[in-house]
Amino acid sequence: MTPETASIRSRELCMMAPVIPVLVVDDAAHAVPLARALVAGGLPVLEVTLRTAAALDVIREMATVTGGIVGAGTLLTPKDGEDAKAAGALFGVSPGATNLILDACEANDLPLLPGVATASEAMRLLERGYTVQKFFPAQANGGAPALKAIGSPIPQVSFCPTGGVSLKNANDYLSLSNTLCVGGSWVAPKDKVLSGDWDGITALAAVASQLAR
Repeated sequence: MTPETASIRSRELCMMAPVIPVLVVDDAAHAVPLARALVAGGLPVLEVTLRTAAALDVIREMATVTGGIVGAGTLLTPKDGEDAKAAGALFGVSPGATNLILDACEANDLPLLPGVATASEAMRLLERGYTVQKFFPAQANGGAPALKAIGSPIPQVSFCPTGGVSLKNANDYLSLSNTLCVGGSWVAPKDKVLSGDWDGITALAAVASQLAR
């Protein structure tokens, strides 16, 4: 998969809803009801972070949910990408971008949303062909004003900002011309997941799905 093809696919995914849930799931038993709740609320694209021992099993389970498009976040090594795809991930997300992870995802036909924090990093990925990137950690890097400033000289790149994004500030990002969607964990808070409050999560997802772009 070429970077250009990966960017086309990433753009399609980012345009499916204004928010991509960023999910840290400790128990694979929560995977299916959580995915169903988010999809029912209008958020079909799901990023399962590889931060727990259960993450790959969670991806396998979520991949069976009708209407869901499951990807793997926190890809740090080539093996992460390979394992994620084998588990059923349809896309990958990385907090940064190294040649190793870029090469591996391209070789394994796994569309990657690579992370950047600076204009130089965005330019480097643009040179390689990635026109859709993740801005991370968004709030720590100056938030929406910083992303707007980066977009002025680099309008060819569109972003999905993640990291510190919440319902309170999501519109600040979504109002920018270089923002396709945002990534956030607030739509699946840990307390609701642990208590099995799937209706509550569906309600949060429904609000997020109506955010204006």
